[in-house]
Amino acid sequence: MTAWRGGLHRARRRVLAACAASFASVMDVTGVTGAMSAMSVMVGATVMGAISPAERLIFTTDHLHGIAQHTELDYALLSSDPPAHGSDTVKVLVTSADNAKGDAQVSDRRGVVPLPNGGLQCNPVIIYFLERDIAEMEQLTGGKRRYFQQRLRLALAAGPKIETVTSEVGGKPVKAQQIVVQPYLDDPNAARFAQYTGKRYTFLTASTVPGQVALIRTDVPGANNDFAHPLQSRTLSFQAVLSKLPPPGNAPNAPHAPNTNKAPLSSNETMKSSNAPGASR
Repeated sequence: MTAWRGGLHRARRRVLAACAASFASVMDVTGVTGAMSAMSVMVGATVMGAISPAERLIFTTDHLHGIAQHTELDYALLSSDPPAHGSDTVKVLVTSADNAKGDAQVSDRRGVVPLPNGGLQCNPVIIYFLERDIAEMEQLTGGKRRYFQQRLRLALAAGPKIETVTSEVGGKPVKAQQIVVQPYLDDPNAARFAQYTGKRYTFLTASTVPGQVALIRTDVPGANNDFAHPLQSRTLSFQAVLSKLPPPGNAPNAPHAPNTNKAPLSSNETMKSSNAPGASR
């Protein structure tokens, strides 16, 4: 797996090298060369190698700062599409205070999931969601993982709007930052996976939510770009925080016994929700 951290910088190095070569070569991740429109997207997404505010908010923000050691963050993962229909609980176990060692672990019904974090300090549930999404895109379309990963990186590098919205978490209004991108709208290779051209990614982060990730959602629109009735959707939403968990036992894979005490949003509020937060657009 390609680390997302390295990918942020490699995308920019490729742009500069391609410009120096007078656009002689463009990314060749799907067997397609000379994709001039793809190059124009890359050039527009890169300004002096700087990381865009959207990339910074999603990939390089220390989302787990302030989270105590042995704390578990729980997320609901809901999928409507046939290949992955159903639900799962995704858990992030913060094993060092503030995730200072970058060793937070993500697990789902399959157990602990290894991720290509590459030293990123972001909440690893973001990488979990995106890796799962990209693996499915690869399976459904026959395309290459690296290609889909790069399209998403470039969409975020292009400087999408960061909008302040009000989201509901645990029945309480929360101010959040929302980023929406559609990586495949102007994709020169979109004909190979026309059904997914309009696919939309929504990221919702809030500093008052433990771990700061309130929601990540993907939607494949229905006919005539109908997002009110998507063909496919997947939502990962924050549910609860379990604090002061006991350290793992001596056995390497010994399960912990969760403490049912929920860390509060404020001194008198408990954040827990069985429904995905809804952002007003």
